[in-house]
Amino acid sequence: MFLEVKNIAKTFHKEEVVKDLNFSLSENKTLSILGKSGCGKTTMLKMISGLVASDHGEIFINGENIKDKAPEKRNIVYLYQEDLLFPHLNIFENIAFGLRLRKVSQQEVEERVNQIISALELDNQGQKMPHQLSGGQRQRVSFGRAIITNPSLLLLDEPFGSLDTGTRQRMQQLFKKLAHEFSITSLFVTHDLKEALLMGDEIALMEKGRLQVYPSKEAFVEDPATGVKNEITFWDSLINQNEIKEMRA
Repeated sequence: MFLEVKNIAKTFHKEEVVKDLNFSLSENKTLSILGKSGCGKTTMLKMISGLVASDHGEIFINGENIKDKAPEKRNIVYLYQEDLLFPHLNIFENIAFGLRLRKVSQQEVEERVNQIISALELDNQGQKMPHQLSGGQRQRVSFGRAIITNPSLLLLDEPFGSLDTGTRQRMQQLFKKLAHEFSITSLFVTHDLKEALLMGDEIALMEKGRLQVYPSKEAFVEDPATGVKNEITFWDSLINQNEIKEMRA
């Protein structure tokens, strides 16, 4: 397995926020993690990224234990709901930022950034400033900046939570395309049931600091704890009611 998380846990002020997490993920796959606010999913991501120290346990990427490595040494990128773009840099330079830090040649910077801009469907937007873009466009730039350095692992913490429904759907489709095109391995955290089902190759449920990874999406759907059956029942009921009204009309 590419990512292996073994027995990591975290307690804040005597409250056990994350409880002995154990899971693994293959390379080039996305694990969707469904969970309500306060269930511990953000703390879990921060422990994997190194932003928060775990109380115990181990984290392996490609067989290497990274638990005691500094965040900047883990080759992991953490994406928040906010795009966090540099307001004083144009789109090209925002995306190029990681390459500049690594002192990549100007020719390679131009080639790789232009490739990403095209993949993000932002052609001819490279010289614009962040304030000139829509929320969805800014989130695309944030993705570009994240993936251009070829991170080992991408951590996405409710990345589309602040977007309107239409923009959110387009970003979901774009992410799936980019994940395939750039061979991304990622953890995708969301509180949205449909988004969790759509985005993940595999799926998990987090409740009160505990994580359950399901062997298949079918198993996830069949588990009453996930709420899928209740949602299906609700929509079936609504559709049936509308059909009855139409027949009576």
